[in-house]
Amino acid sequence: MPELDLGAGAVHRVPKALRADRARAVRPDVVLDVQAPLPFRDRSLDRVYCFDLVEHVPDVPALLAEIHRVLRLAGTVFITTPHFSCANAFTDPTHRHQFGWRSFDYFTADHPLAYYSTGRFRVRHRVLRFHGGPVDAVARRVANRWPDFYEHRLAWLLPAWYLEVELEAA
Repeated sequence: MPELDLGAGAVHRVPKALRADRARAVRPDVVLDVQAPLPFRDRSLDRVYCFDLVEHVPDVPALLAEIHRVLRLAGTVFITTPHFSCANAFTDPTHRHQFGWRSFDYFTADHPLAYYSTGRFRVRHRVLRFHGGPVDAVARRVANRWPDFYEHRLAWLLPAWYLEVELEAA
């Protein structure tokens, strides 16, 4: 069951996954640039992890098309990224994009702008995470039950920490 931690950095989050990063200093198993084609065969991976990566990538649709290419059918990609309401989404000068609840819907077959990428996925799981505490507990419940209402009316008052999404290759 081949798994890949793409943009792994120095943290070993997924014990059995192949670690890939462009920085040799973090001692990855594979040195690569996510802006280039991934050095893996078509449909060769079961799961790809992208922890805090997509917000740094210039061309997110191209990256997701490449991930789709290397995932087996029904393989999954697990993505974490700061939610647009998180201060860190804008504080880090290396962040190029901010993401919301529906950002990854563009990679599903039924989205009207699905032509942005050749990769097609199904959203298997999606959740907004918050820091913690009683106020965040209430915000988390509201945000994940009514995400559109949350993002349009409450996100700047009760900011989320990050978005977690799992996509399945279709």
